[in-house]
Amino acid sequence: MDSAAVERFEAGRDRLASLAYRLLGSAADAEDAVQDTFLRWQAADRERIEVPEAWLTKVLTNLCLDRLRSAQARHERAAGAKLPEPLLEGDPMLGPADTFEQRESVSLAVLALLERLSPVERAVYVLREAFSYRHAEIAGILGITESASQQHAHRARGRVAAGRRRGRGREADPASARRVVEEFLAAATSGRTERLVALLTDDVTAVSDGAGLGRRLLRYETRERVASFVRAGFKPTPAKRRLAGGSPAMHIAVVNGSPAVLAVVGDRVVGAVAFEVGDGRVASLHGIAAADRLTRLNEAWRRREPGAPVISAW
Repeated sequence: MDSAAVERFEAGRDRLASLAYRLLGSAADAEDAVQDTFLRWQAADRERIEVPEAWLTKVLTNLCLDRLRSAQARHERAAGAKLPEPLLEGDPMLGPADTFEQRESVSLAVLALLERLSPVERAVYVLREAFSYRHAEIAGILGITESASQQHAHRARGRVAAGRRRGRGREADPASARRVVEEFLAAATSGRTERLVALLTDDVTAVSDGAGLGRRLLRYETRERVASFVRAGFKPTPAKRRLAGGSPAMHIAVVNGSPAVLAVVGDRVVGAVAFEVGDGRVASLHGIAAADRLTRLNEAWRRREPGAPVISAW
């Protein structure tokens, strides 16, 4: 392959990766899909490709659809055993963040809801909401009619909106959201259950992968049940420290556009809890500790100089 063709592909790699990540919810799977797209680009008769960006988008999207439709993916989605892979602020795979819709589309809360959509609904939603493709363009990418694209988008938006519930979808000021999370962490680690409950919205939800030890995600609703789960989860025990490989320090960071608490042992992130904050309270939590879902976040964490932890030894 000539250098110009490689350069043209590399110029669009980040955009392709961010599209694949939104479609698949996994950085590793997204990287594989991008690499497969490159191989297709390498083998293609490029002189006959009029608009390379459109061609690459179509190939990548359909490769991702094949993955979403695979037997393994269907089994994982049916089992509900995985949360989207969290990414640290500044990761190019997070993609465009110029509009509220683009930022929301990569939040862990929305990515988790996208798991409930059919593969085509998910593709239409991502292409439309995150990348602003017209329905005519989406129809060409997916091989469907324009009216079908509109119908899929309508259903997908409805299902995402229903999952967002009352009070969701309003963007919080980053500084205010961080203060809420800091106060939440202080309450969770001190045993102040009443204050913890007061920091939760009436329709709060919490989802955890249980450190990846179980076959299904753990889900909690109601302020009291979420507070009880959080209080138990943030209570240090010798068994938890053994599982983590030491006594973690707690850092506040930004993950997928939302404030998050990272549990760090040495230079290794062993757990992440991302928060959705609205009107000064926590609306949802997503806890991820499965090592295979923290690989890329760990790589990014080691490349930066972290600030002082809010809790130096848990």
